[in-house]
Amino acid sequence: MQPKELQLCTSYIISYRFCHPPLILIQCRMARRCMINYDTPRMESGDLYAFFDERLLKKKAKELAPCLNSCCIFLIGMMGCGKTTVGKVLSEALGYAFVDSDTCVEQAVGEISVAQIFQKHGESVFRDNESKALQELSLKSQQVVATGDGAVLHPINWEYMRKGITVFLDVPLDALARRIAAVGTDSRPLLDFDSGDPYTKALMRLSTLLEKRVEKCSSADVTVSLSKLADDLEEDVSHLTPTIIAIEVLEQIEKYLRGKKKTFN
Repeated sequence: MQPKELQLCTSYIISYRFCHPPLILIQCRMARRCMINYDTPRMESGDLYAFFDERLLKKKAKELAPCLNSCCIFLIGMMGCGKTTVGKVLSEALGYAFVDSDTCVEQAVGEISVAQIFQKHGESVFRDNESKALQELSLKSQQVVATGDGAVLHPINWEYMRKGITVFLDVPLDALARRIAAVGTDSRPLLDFDSGDPYTKALMRLSTLLEKRVEKCSSADVTVSLSKLADDLEEDVSHLTPTIIAIEVLEQIEKYLRGKKKTFN
C-alpha cells in the first residue's frame, strides 16, 4: 500500500468508525494489517495498534470537545475499574486537566494515602472530605475527575457530579478481582483485611460492595460496558487498552449529548 492510499484508508476509518461500528471494526482490522505489511516506517505490530488507536482517539476528542462546552467529566465505578488510567488518557486527548478526588482528600486531611485516612481517622472523615472535594471540583471546568468508588453512595455527591457528565466504567467482577489481586490490596482499605489468597479475598469482598454500588452507578449519564466492548472487538476484557476504552467513553458521551439535544428540540 502506498503512503497516500494508507493515509486515505486511515482517514476514512477514523471518520466513520463511530457511525457504523460492526463494519468499521472489520475495516479497522484490515487497515491495521495494511499498516503492518507496509515497510516504512517499520514498527512493531503492537506499536502500530497503539498508533492507530491514538489517531482514533485524537480525532474523536477533537470532534467532541466543542460539544462538551468545557463541562467536567466524572468517572465513577468500582475500585480497579481503571478510572485513573483511563481518565489520564481521556484528559490528555481532550486537553483537560486530570484530577483524582482521592488525592484531593489526602491533601485536605494531610495524609499520604486513603488507607492511612481510614486507619487514623475513620471512613466518615474520608467521606466528608470527599464530598467537599467533589463540591469544589464541580465548580471548575475542563476537568476529568476520577472519583472514589464509594462516592456514588451519597446523594449530595450526585448533586455535585450532575453539574458535569457522569460516566460509569462497568467492568466484570472477575476482571476487577484479577486486577486488584495483581497489585495487592494494601492500598484498598475496604479490601485489606484477613489473610488468604488475594484474588479470592478481592472477589468475595468486591461482590459484596458491588451489590451496594452498582445500582447507584447505573444512574450515571453514560455507561461504558467493558464486557460489551470486548465482545464487539472480539477481545478479552484484559486486552482492552486505556486508549480503546477512552474512545468508547467519547463515543457514548456523544450519543448521550445527541439524545439530550433531541429531547430538548
